[in-house]
Amino acid sequence: MNSTSSPYRVIAVCTGNICRSPMAEHMLRAALEREGLDGVVTVDSAGTTGYEAGRPIDPRAARRLAITQLATDFHVAREWEHGWFRDRDLILALDIDHYAWLSQAAPDRESLEKIRMLRSFDPAMAGRDLLDQGIEDPWYGGHADFDAVWHQIHTAMPGLVDYIRAAVASSAHLARQAL
Repeated sequence: MNSTSSPYRVIAVCTGNICRSPMAEHMLRAALEREGLDGVVTVDSAGTTGYEAGRPIDPRAARRLAITQLATDFHVAREWEHGWFRDRDLILALDIDHYAWLSQAAPDRESLEKIRMLRSFDPAMAGRDLLDQGIEDPWYGGHADFDAVWHQIHTAMPGLVDYIRAAVASSAHLARQAL
């Protein structure tokens, strides 16, 4: 349970942590800041593999984020750590493979319940099959593919921010009741 001194923690997960998940991380962080939630929510990202660990964000992803004034200068790709199941409140899978990988690795039901497809927060995608909610890897494509990823993440942001706002409010309420 979160308290007023413990932030609500969100992590976005893709394969290498150089394209989709850092885009989601930076876009969500900016959306939460605009809503005044940046002081009570932290956002980060990771990859299911260590293939790209230590590398910066893909230049095409950085270019797409820069169009909306989101700087990614300090991003360093990293691999998922098992302890994050316990430490994170919401785990956002970017495609069905990440969702399956995280679900299989989850140590318990509580961890499993934290895993959601990022696009499940897009009203047009909510309730659809998980296969339909995935965001394809733009790494093999060009700028248009990174634009498509940006738009897919962008349409999920309002619903995701609303979900996090409600979770933070509920956590604060529960923390006050515990006092």
